Amino acid sequence: MIKISPKQQQILLIFLKNKALSSSETHKLIIESGENLSLVTVKRELAKMASFELLIASGKGRGSAYKISPLGRIFSNVDAGSYCSEEPDRRYGLDRFNFELFPAMPLAIFAKDELTLLEKATDEYRRRTSDLPPAIKKKELERLIIELSWKSSKIEGNTYTLLDTEKLILENKEAPGHSKNEAVMILNHKNAFTFVHENSNKFRELTHTNLEELHKILVKDLSVGTGLRQKPVGVVGSKYQPLDNIYQIKEAVDLLAATIARMETPYAKALAALCGLGYIQPFEDGNKRTARLMTNALLIAHGASPLSYRSVDEKEYREAMLVFYELNSIIPIKKIFIDQYEFAAKHYAVK
Repeated sequence: MIKISPKQQQILLIFLKNKALSSSETHKLIIESGENLSLVTVKRELAKMASFELLIASGKGRGSAYKISPLGRIFSNVDAGSYCSEEPDRRYGLDRFNFELFPAMPLAIFAKDELTLLEKATDEYRRRTSDLPPAIKKKELERLIIELSWKSSKIEGNTYTLLDTEKLILENKEAPGHSKNEAVMILNHKNAFTFVHENSNKFRELTHTNLEELHKILVKDLSVGTGLRQKPVGVVGSKYQPLDNIYQIKEAVDLLAATIARMETPYAKALAALCGLGYIQPFEDGNKRTARLMTNALLIAHGASPLSYRSVDEKEYREAMLVFYELNSIIPIKKIFIDQYEFAAKHYAVK
């Protein structure tokens, strides 16, 4: 991963809000922000960032200008809460799918220190899950399934409590005062996780087949069509409008699958699936649920710890995803992924 200085991050955030700027225009905006940088320093930083492919340079001499690249968007350190506090139509983000995004995604999504942290968590997870007695394996699997099914459903607006979810999954008893669909959503999560856990060899990479198979389990009996969608969908609270025809949706899934295939670590593959599937919205409903389960499928297939998302703040999670949709910045959702992976590796023993 490219090492980006605080000064360069400040410049990236300026370019996120502007289509193209000359060095003097960039300098003026930096001065207006309260930072005292010379024009010579700004020119030097812009040239350096262009050499790192964080910016794209065009023109020569007085006509030269810069704009942010897809890679620059990916690594822009955006404050998700601040960005999402604006009304959707007042935000400066993109409102259409960026076909340049997935090909630009680098192999090294994680910095060296982040990767070290993830590998250390995985080593701990593997030590704790080696040679577990069958009774403990069963209990640990049940615990993860309950907490994942509860939290992933809660992110989607499901009102079951954790205790209600436990009773539903272990005793098949629905909670009074809740709709049938809420119980179905939770049980579908259970079945989907069981499927990927028992068929991990199918999920070394993302394919159209395993993606649609997983989605089918998650939306069973919820009156949701299966297969890639053929109609437009919207994203609540976002100016972003996903692709609206099946041919482009298929192309986008292919681009994401190719991106995941070239990633070298299970963490990069899982993170790309988590944000990429949400971004594409390939199905008429159940996209984020499918993304979270595909993330776990990829992790399990590569011997890493699955996530429960138990300790995630739903608002922060939604905001991080919106920042990826509208600005293509992976930084907020990456922070959440790392936190949730550390938590899961320490708290579960699902092998």
